[in-house]
Amino acid sequence: MALPIITPLVAGNWKMHGLLKDLEEARHLQALLTENPAQAEVLLCPPTTLIHPMTAMVRGGPVSVGAQDCHSREKGAYTGDISAKMLADLGARYVIVGHSERREDHNETSEQVREKALAAHNATLSAIICVGETISQRDAGWAEKIVLDQLAHSVPDGATASNTVIAYEPIWAIGTGRIPKPEDVAMMHQTIRDHLADRFALGDQMRILYGAR
Repeated sequence: MALPIITPLVAGNWKMHGLLKDLEEARHLQALLTENPAQAEVLLCPPTTLIHPMTAMVRGGPVSVGAQDCHSREKGAYTGDISAKMLADLGARYVIVGHSERREDHNETSEQVREKALAAHNATLSAIICVGETISQRDAGWAEKIVLDQLAHSVPDGATASNTVIAYEPIWAIGTGRIPKPEDVAMMHQTIRDHLADRFALGDQMRILYGAR
């Protein structure tokens, strides 16, 4: 049986970097990809303040725009938060949920991540759901268990290949000086793929990203 053809996704998370003047970077990337088309979908996730102008700048071109987080509710008295519906209204097509910095710095649980992913789906956004283990968890031999637990509780039952992307981000490979071996990443990706294929009808077609060094 032929393997499904999956269009790769290359995503750039700008985190809390970028002012209006930095939109020129997106314009430059758009021009490069227009002249030299990539064999992948290219996505930029700038700060929320840049989503609308960036979307207007790259509309109709090879660059997609996404957001870095969303609230699980559509609206309400949640000062400082932004809903998935608002992000879609700005022109975003994707939203990252469950990033390690959100899980650690904001104490977000996998259950909260799942609710955010559901909110994204309801707003017609694709959710990029992040999973990954810490250095202590890997050294203790718990890496696979941790990631599988995150997948089980972070990915909603209604996830499909068209509305969900999984991003494996080994936290131990960020700022520690330790670089994962390609075979370690490949093994974890296979673990993730097996979980998705067992749980979802088209799980073998979901895209899996790697984020770290």
